[in-house]
Amino acid sequence: ERSIMNREAIRLTVVILSIAFVDGLTPAVTAGQTEASGPLSSRYTKQEFQIPMRDGVRLYAAVYAPKDTSKEYPFLMTRTPYGCGPYGPNFLPPVIHPSTYLQDEGYIFVCQDVRGRFMSEGSFDNMRPHVPGESPIDESSDTYDTIEFLLENVDGHNGRVGQWGISYPGFYTAAALPEAHPALVASSPQAPIADFFFDDFHHHGAYTLAYWFVNPVFSVQHDGPTQGFWFSFPQPTTGDSYQFYLDLGPLKNTSEYYGEEHFFWQQLVEHPNYDEFWQRRNILPHLRDVGHAVMTVGGWFDAEDLYGPLQIYRTLEQENPTDYNVLVMGPWSHGQWAEAEPVQRVGYVEFGEGISDYYRREIEAPFFRHFLKDEGEMNLPEAYDFETGTNQWRTFGDWPPQGTEEGYLYPGPEGSLSFQPQSPGGTPYDEWVSDPANPVPSNQDIAIGMTR
Repeated sequence: ERSIMNREAIRLTVVILSIAFVDGLTPAVTAGQTEASGPLSSRYTKQEFQIPMRDGVRLYAAVYAPKDTSKEYPFLMTRTPYGCGPYGPNFLPPVIHPSTYLQDEGYIFVCQDVRGRFMSEGSFDNMRPHVPGESPIDESSDTYDTIEFLLENVDGHNGRVGQWGISYPGFYTAAALPEAHPALVASSPQAPIADFFFDDFHHHGAYTLAYWFVNPVFSVQHDGPTQGFWFSFPQPTTGDSYQFYLDLGPLKNTSEYYGEEHFFWQQLVEHPNYDEFWQRRNILPHLRDVGHAVMTVGGWFDAEDLYGPLQIYRTLEQENPTDYNVLVMGPWSHGQWAEAEPVQRVGYVEFGEGISDYYRREIEAPFFRHFLKDEGEMNLPEAYDFETGTNQWRTFGDWPPQGTEEGYLYPGPEGSLSFQPQSPGGTPYDEWVSDPANPVPSNQDIAIGMTR
């Protein structure tokens, strides 16, 4: 039993680290700290800053600038709760952006730990609400103050800033859109959370049980800046999640795992419905008067954040009709477009070769290149969407496309689908046995927590 517990603790740690990697970063504890040598160190120099915010709290930022100082570069920034390691001016991560195209072209890359996370001061607040105005502290004001500091204290820039991020960093990218700094001219929220009650922990109000095990990542405050994890995970006694939750009983029994120090778990328990607590964490009502280019990216098979990308694009389009606003939806699960796999697949379904590379080369790189460097034409359509079945990219001048109609699909015999309801009389049917004591798993793996 102890060996099972140890294996699961390790596996859960890997899950957390995979979340952070998909979000485009390498956490401090797995940074594989390497002295400044190799390809990155030959092309980039690293600086570290503790940047003061308007309330005096200091936020850590790592800045990677090209060593070639013969020209000026734009900033390309991401803000994250997952850690900007490796820390220390002489340590560089394996990559500073998942796209080799952007990394090779030359940008001043910035990674910032948000409030209360890793090397930043302050308290962490999940999906910190946006509060309009100059005085309140929110993610927009923290981004604004960070950009102001970078412009004044980092040499060799061209005065322009882009921001990007996947998943939680995608939310921070979207949260910086209201009342944005004038130098922020291009943003790409990717798999972003839009309304926390409809993404991630809650899917249209239903609590996502697979998130229970990862709750400590977002649920414990740290005592001060730290380079490593300050939280720990529950120790399951089985690798079978169905059996674990069956034995656990109602989620109110989780007090033995999550006490008062797990502030976010307490918030989940205290706010089971869509009350003011959740409504304030909805960024959509604030996406007005953005005034700069936005490219929102998502995956059709994203089990974590499918609501966010579509709703953020839709709201931006409605509230900012004159802004450059693009939607990209591909055949990806959560953040797969940042992965280097040559063949794109979700589970055992393959969609073709080079799909993610095509996105990074032909869509993402030209977007930032045009708006941050004034290089290249901007020929992206209103919507760039991958059509499964035919397995090809399609472009649209409007989204939803003009001429489309809503319809219902009805299941038929032998796995068929029809737009017409099936007649119950004489229609062939399939049957199987469903045993609640031994249910059919959602996939062939019986696992604890989230699987991809």
